Amino acid sequence: MLVLNTVGKTYPNGVHALERFSADIGIGEIIAIIGGSGCGKSTLLRAIAGLDRATSGTVTLDGEAITAPHPKIGIIFQEPRLLPWLSVADNIGFGLSELPPALRREKVALALARVGLTEKASAWPRELSGGQAQRVAIARALVPQPEVLLLDEPFSALDAFTRRDLQDHLLDLWADTRPTLVLVTHDVDEAVVLADRVLVMRPRPGRLFEEIKINLARPRDRQSPLFDNFKRRVLTALDRSLDRSVPDADPKSTAGEAMWW
Repeated sequence: MLVLNTVGKTYPNGVHALERFSADIGIGEIIAIIGGSGCGKSTLLRAIAGLDRATSGTVTLDGEAITAPHPKIGIIFQEPRLLPWLSVADNIGFGLSELPPALRREKVALALARVGLTEKASAWPRELSGGQAQRVAIARALVPQPEVLLLDEPFSALDAFTRRDLQDHLLDLWADTRPTLVLVTHDVDEAVVLADRVLVMRPRPGRLFEEIKINLARPRDRQSPLFDNFKRRVLTALDRSLDRSVPDADPKSTAGEAMWW
C-alpha cells in the first residue's frame, strides 16, 4: 500500500506548496489528482516519486519510507522524454540493463507489441508522432513492472482523439499487471474515465479538499447519464475548492454516487 501521511512541502524561497496531505492508496487502485493551477499536484507527485523530499509528513510504500527514487515506482511525464540517441527498442529497454540480453530483447519485443509499435523498433524518437512517442514512454515505464506508476499529465499535449485513444490503451496495459496508478490531470473527463477515486485539491497551500469515489464499471461509457453525473460532481468540487469563502470540508465524500439525473 502507498500511504501519504500529512505530507507537507515548503520551498527554500518560503512558498508553502503542500499542507498535511494524507491518503491511503491500495494496491492496483487508480487515483486521479485534480485541482486548479498552483495547488501542488506536481509537487505531491514528485514527493511520492522521491524526486523532491517532503519537509513534513511521510510517504511510505509497503511500510518503507520513500525519500529518493525507488525501483518500485515509475513515472511518466507530460513530455515523453525519450533519449534521442537511442532507438525506440533501446529506449524501452533502457531500465533493463541488469537482465541477460536475450531476456531483455524478449521483454522489449513484448512491450512493443502491446503498444502496437513493433514496426518502429529500429526508429529514432524524432521519427515518431506525439502519440507514438508517448506510447513508447508508457511501455518504458511499465516494462520493469513497477508496483506504482505516477503520471504527470501525460496526455495533455496531445489532440483530443489521440488522448482518448491513449487513455483506453493505458487501461488495457494496466489490466495486465494492475500496478497502482496515480495520475495528475487537469481534465475532468480523463479523471472520471480512468480513476477509482478522484482527489480534488485546494490551493495555497495545496491540500486535499474532497475525495470522490467513481463507482462505475469498466469500460466506462462516456455518453452515459451516470458518467455525466460524476463529471458534474468533480466540477462542482473544483469550483468549491477555489472559493475562499467555502471552508475546508470533510474530504471523503460519496455524494452523487447513486444519482443519475
